[in-house]
Amino acid sequence: MIPIVAVVGGGQLARMMAAPATALGLRLRVLVESHEAAAALPAHETVVGLPADPDAIARLLAHPRPAALTWEHEHIPAEVFEAAEAAGVPARPGLHALLFAQDKIEMRTRMDALGLPNPAWAHVETEADVEAFLAVHGGHGVLKTARGGYDGKGVRVISSPAEATDWLRAAADGGPRVLIEEKVPFDRELAVLIARRPSGESRAWPTVESVQRGGVCSEVIAPAPDLPAHIAEEAAEIGRTVAESLDVTGVLAVEMFLAGDRILVNELAMRPHNSGHWTIDGAVTCQFEQHLRAVLDLPLGDTSPTAPWTVMANVLGGRRSSLTDALAEVDDAGAKVQLYGKGVRHGRKVGHVNVSAPTRDEAYDRAVTAAAIVRDGGQA
Repeated sequence: MIPIVAVVGGGQLARMMAAPATALGLRLRVLVESHEAAAALPAHETVVGLPADPDAIARLLAHPRPAALTWEHEHIPAEVFEAAEAAGVPARPGLHALLFAQDKIEMRTRMDALGLPNPAWAHVETEADVEAFLAVHGGHGVLKTARGGYDGKGVRVISSPAEATDWLRAAADGGPRVLIEEKVPFDRELAVLIARRPSGESRAWPTVESVQRGGVCSEVIAPAPDLPAHIAEEAAEIGRTVAESLDVTGVLAVEMFLAGDRILVNELAMRPHNSGHWTIDGAVTCQFEQHLRAVLDLPLGDTSPTAPWTVMANVLGGRRSSLTDALAEVDDAGAKVQLYGKGVRHGRKVGHVNVSAPTRDEAYDRAVTAAAIVRDGGQA
């Protein structure tokens, strides 16, 4: 029988699992929110519904039973794990691990317990808590909701307790808890991607640099340029420690700040991640194939780069109503365009371009140029 991997979430990450699943002889059964979802067309099987719908989850786990259940986002109710356990389907990563990607307070607490480098932070419940934190951290802080934030959502830089009032009130009424972190004067942002299988084998890709614009990843440079060897090793060791200590199965992304020689953990994602899209064209084994291998406990693939430099440039929204119209305009045979089948909206991730080249500047310039053409014909 052909193994089935069930995936909760019908966005671009599930969409990009379809090709490697086909190559590996697997079937991908995806829970999509609608027949127009990004993953609906390339998936081998689809179930329409939401993670909070018990009937939809039952259909996702129905006969023939999946060999594993995984996710393309972290917003998974605990009931899904209970249903998987009742159906005899291993959920990977499990709730015991995924909790630390779902809840930033739980994550910060666990990073402290592991002795890993956190920014200064505090769980805040009142304006007085916020005022006390700001008083000892230069009058500025980064306020976050513990759950639900991504791509700049659920995050705000504040300089007064009044700016936290609405979130604190929402938390008191049963909404997400709130934390505050020091505003780190970082030089750049790094990411480590590592895959781990249940039997314990793990493999990491080179540390990369991500460039953020407006709170959203714009470009990823692989490997991170001019990174001292001891910093690269420290970043990789943090990734290994998180993966092993939290018993992560699948792909894990650890996003980090680099401030001088100081590395600080920013966020965790326990799934394929935007900072790993470069691996589709720039590594022996891409993150999507590796994730499938890991959740099925198959031997992991080689993570070596296939070129000196690969740059991924996101396509964020644009002026075109149909991005496929741009394909004839990208006159660069080495620019690998991937579109997500999503409606174009300002700032929305609707595709990316990978370029591999002998130099960083060439890879960067060609990737950014091609992404601009896809987005809006290259206009500023």
